[in-house]
Amino acid sequence: MSTTEEFRLRFNILGPIEGWSNGTRLRLGGVIQERVLATLLLEPGKVLPVSRLVEAAWDEEPPTTAPHQVRKAVADLRRRIPGGAEVLLTDGPGYRVAHEQCEIDVAEFGLLIRKAKITASDGRTAEAAEILRSALALWRGPVLSGSGGPVIEAASTSIEERRLTAAEQLFELHLALGESAELVVELRELVQQHPLRESLRGQLMIALYRSGRQAEALDEYGKVRELLAEELGIDPGPNLTKLYEGILRESPELAGPEPAAAPVVAVALPAEPPSTLPYDLADFTGRDRELAEILRGAEAGGEQGPQIVAIDGMGGCGKTSLAVRAAHRLAPEYPDGQLHIDLRGYTPGDQPVTAGIALDSLLRAVGVPGNLIPDDVPARTALWRSTLVGKRLLILFDNAADAAAIRPLLPVSPGSLVMVTSRARLVDLDGARWISIGVMPPEDSAMLVAETLGAQRVAAEPEAAAEIARLCGHLPLALRIATARLRNRPRWTLQYLAERLRDETRRLDELSSGARSVSATLRLSYQSLDEECRNAFSTLALHPGSDMDIHAAGALLGSGARDAEDLLEMLLDVHLVQQPEIGLYTFHDLVRSFAHSLLVESPEDSVAVERLLGYYLTATEVACDLLYSGRRRRNTGIEPSKAELPDLGTPETARKWFLREQSSLLAAVTLAERRGHDRYVVCLARNLVFQLNDLGLLEEFGELSRVAVAAAGRLQDLALLGVSLSNLGVACWKLGRLTEGLEAARESRDVAVRLGDLHTQAHSESILGQFNSLLGDFSAALGHMETAIAHERDLDMPRAEAESLTMLSTLYEQWGRYEEARDAARRSAELSRQLGQHEGLPGAITDLAFAHVGLGAYEEADRCLAEARTLYGDAGNEVNLALTLALSADVEHRLGMAPRDPDQAELALDMMRTNPSPLRRAKVENIVGRLRRRQGDVAAALSLHTHAHKLASTLSYRIEQAYALAGMADALGDTPEAARYRAEAEQLFDGMGVPPDHRRS
Repeated sequence: MSTTEEFRLRFNILGPIEGWSNGTRLRLGGVIQERVLATLLLEPGKVLPVSRLVEAAWDEEPPTTAPHQVRKAVADLRRRIPGGAEVLLTDGPGYRVAHEQCEIDVAEFGLLIRKAKITASDGRTAEAAEILRSALALWRGPVLSGSGGPVIEAASTSIEERRLTAAEQLFELHLALGESAELVVELRELVQQHPLRESLRGQLMIALYRSGRQAEALDEYGKVRELLAEELGIDPGPNLTKLYEGILRESPELAGPEPAAAPVVAVALPAEPPSTLPYDLADFTGRDRELAEILRGAEAGGEQGPQIVAIDGMGGCGKTSLAVRAAHRLAPEYPDGQLHIDLRGYTPGDQPVTAGIALDSLLRAVGVPGNLIPDDVPARTALWRSTLVGKRLLILFDNAADAAAIRPLLPVSPGSLVMVTSRARLVDLDGARWISIGVMPPEDSAMLVAETLGAQRVAAEPEAAAEIARLCGHLPLALRIATARLRNRPRWTLQYLAERLRDETRRLDELSSGARSVSATLRLSYQSLDEECRNAFSTLALHPGSDMDIHAAGALLGSGARDAEDLLEMLLDVHLVQQPEIGLYTFHDLVRSFAHSLLVESPEDSVAVERLLGYYLTATEVACDLLYSGRRRRNTGIEPSKAELPDLGTPETARKWFLREQSSLLAAVTLAERRGHDRYVVCLARNLVFQLNDLGLLEEFGELSRVAVAAAGRLQDLALLGVSLSNLGVACWKLGRLTEGLEAARESRDVAVRLGDLHTQAHSESILGQFNSLLGDFSAALGHMETAIAHERDLDMPRAEAESLTMLSTLYEQWGRYEEARDAARRSAELSRQLGQHEGLPGAITDLAFAHVGLGAYEEADRCLAEARTLYGDAGNEVNLALTLALSADVEHRLGMAPRDPDQAELALDMMRTNPSPLRRAKVENIVGRLRRRQGDVAAALSLHTHAHKLASTLSYRIEQAYALAGMADALGDTPEAARYRAEAEQLFDGMGVPPDHRRS
């Protein structure tokens, strides 16, 4: 090996000064050594006299022994650096670095800058941009960070100026290549670091303008003008002013070149795969063994199903960070997408995400339209699993409470990877490869402290750094918060922080008690806040949901939304809140636990909670008015909130807000119930059930209605009780819980009669009629429906009357009174048309078709069904559309028409398989069963009627139970079993009073 190869060194000074030799890092000791070496490296090959090195090594007046100390430092450096005598040379009155023996990144930077300039002058713009980017990539932080001294500081400033100039040249080249939108993020970051640099600000304005963001470009000019006036008392320079005026005029000369056209691809490109993974921590440290184990587990994919890798460990040990790091590493292996969902299994004060809501989010993430997502969990699971067949997805289920929360979300086909994090090992999650992680090993903790604080600062106090890691329990969350505090206070020593941690009065409990150690660390961050931020932190912890926006925060704090945002941003800076996306903030589970430990019951907290509940009530009232026009406003007995509301100006913005806030709104009802605010419980629940019903979350609809009924009972407010019972009746009707629903509707009617509330009474009578009809008591049902319709006419409630008339038509049709069924359906349709194509119109026309079928007027029925199908369109209510399609297939067969392609009856059955309405499914299956028997497919008919009988019997849905038995008997022919079924059917028909010639088979 030659001398040159043996002693070849690389010195990096574009950051903390570091030396490297054949891949080995050199450890340099002492401030004097660092400053002497840094000064020599800044001018490689040039002889620097000892006096110059003395000037560089001391900030103030040097001691008389300074020349001697410089010579000693050079001697020490020669010993530390491999082949140091060949690198640091004595030359006359001073010393120089033999540049032929080492590579220096600042020199390499200069060479690349010159090369880029030559390349650009030759017209090779793209190549020049790549060279400049390579030059800028040499930077690893502030130049010569930590070396200090006026001489070195001046050199650092000069080099930093060269870097900024190079960055501006790079952006100029990219703008010349027609790029714009992709530059905005980098330009914003650099402008934030150098807010007074007008050239950078101008490039950002151009990039924004060319991206179609003219208003933002103009806003940047306003920001810099205000900043210059405040800081320097001057206006922006002429170049920036001219640019601003050009953007105002939309000057053609600012348009820039067109970007290079993308190559034409012969085949259709697939849709962009979804990726909702959180960002990967840039300074993720340690966990090499666990990471390698996760990667190995992912490679060992199963052939019969998905590979499941699960990570368990105590709170705060970094499970999510580790899983996210692994997920980003593995992402290229799963080209169909990477999904993340927080199941909130251990979120204090919050309910875990239900399987229904989780599946809704997952299905939407993979592109399933909302109107195609089934309402019940089993159907959603089936759709989710069928959607993933043949796909390779990576799915990260974070913060799971138990295996039951995971099972409905698991794909069944091979090819996908499922990652799970949980505080407890879910031993009953079959097929999972479990990886348990505890606290970090001491060496990993030391690495994390060094990475976050800087190696030089840790090297100066190694014992204190090790003690901080120990006192933090080697928990990543605690270490990160503690080191962040040190970074923000450069005058604090590590020893000082260690002393604070040792002080028992500054800790909540002994440090080794797991999560309590995290609380002790969090308290340090909390104590660094001013009084306003401390109060805000404690108050914001009262928010019951996982995420909160600035409007909810403003309501809690009693401030404007922007003021709340400022406080949240301050908390974000000290890691006491997180920001999952712009405009939303969240507490980490352990931070929330710490914040709750600070809360003491006080009048101020109660007022804050009531402000939040009032805000949510007012916002949901506004949203419901926009989204549900038929909903009648009721007096809540609560003053409207004065809090600033989000943008709820259109149905679309209201729908988006409602969807985003759904979990927080449900949690707010729980919070109101826990704190005894029963009036808010009832009124919020009333608004929320509209949304839950709309989304098909029927179980949640039913449970929330029960909570509202209980709260209204405690209030002894009969008006609210009547409304809540009425909603519970609707939920039970949709869920097929007829007995419970009948009791709720009857009690609601009785309450309304006592109050003289004819609106609620009419609604309750209508629901009572529906329940009695379903249970086969047609005479009682008719009385209730006639009473409801009479009230609705007297009160001028055409929408409600139309809905009741459709129920009445169905009752008459099942009873065999087809002329009366026809008249009721026609009247319902007329009212709906007068209301302007009310959503109930296609249902009324379908009811009219049923009446025509009973009368044998099949051509009339066919015309009605064609109109109903047109009104439903492609995005109709699937429950009602399925009934229309099933009857359409039946009528067309009676008219001798060939089945359409696709078969309307099969479409109807498919729709009902993914719907939670057992009532409607039983009816559709009976219709199609009768059709299949007439078509000669006796086996299919028997299967459909048998399943319909099972559903109807479970629900006590008498008429469809009888139809199913009759159909089963017809399918079985002349057999003893058929005779038994026919006898049972006749008994049911007799009990309901259905005439013999109107008993379908």
